Amino acid sequence: MTILCFILASSVAWFISSLAGGGSPLILIPVVSLLVGTASIPPIITTGMLFGNAQRVGIYWKNIDWYVTSWNLPGAIAGGVLGAFVLSRTRIEWLSVLLAFFLIASVISFLFRKETGGFSVKAWYFLPIGFLYAFFSGLIGSTGPVLNPFYLNYGLVKEEMIGTKSLNVLVVHIAKMIAYGLFGVLNMTDLGYGLVIGLAALPGNWLGQIVLQHMSDQQFRQVVMTFVAFSGAFMLWQQRQFLVFW
Repeated sequence: MTILCFILASSVAWFISSLAGGGSPLILIPVVSLLVGTASIPPIITTGMLFGNAQRVGIYWKNIDWYVTSWNLPGAIAGGVLGAFVLSRTRIEWLSVLLAFFLIASVISFLFRKETGGFSVKAWYFLPIGFLYAFFSGLIGSTGPVLNPFYLNYGLVKEEMIGTKSLNVLVVHIAKMIAYGLFGVLNMTDLGYGLVIGLAALPGNWLGQIVLQHMSDQQFRQVVMTFVAFSGAFMLWQQRQFLVFW
């Protein structure tokens, strides 16, 4: 029953994230937490994301922006390893709260971009951004669609955004998987569940690609930012007990 739930949740999550520019972990994390416990979230989600994003890299290979990727990967690899190391020593709940506020602020900036001009992004920004994203991802399991506003403001949409983001995230998850193994965070049970999630991503990715082809750039941006807003609100809801205590 656990495996069946993971298969269904993964297929749905990867389909939705294909249309929203990412965010499948936010759908899968509650499922993993409910079925096997919160301690297994980082290694299971990382394993599943590794295989799911590898599929997307193959699907959107011709759409990858290699210039952005060349800036992103060095910082992302270092951040992923450091985040996994810190995870093996401690857990920091308030990071999720900060990330949630950032997501909500990004949506507000998007809504008022005509008045404020939004924020422009250059390729080199992805070096520090990649480091921070991978560090937080290694530490708390997932950072949601935090990178989406940066990709959109750089000018990547639809297939270009998904392909570029998937390659960058794939490398981050490879670095995290190696680090989790070295630091004793990963076990065979979690690895098995992660493989189930990763393999079940294939139908969701395939169907998502078909639907994405019929979406306009504007529709894609709207779906992405709607999902970013939902993600921020959901992450705050997850940490509601921490916020009340604080």
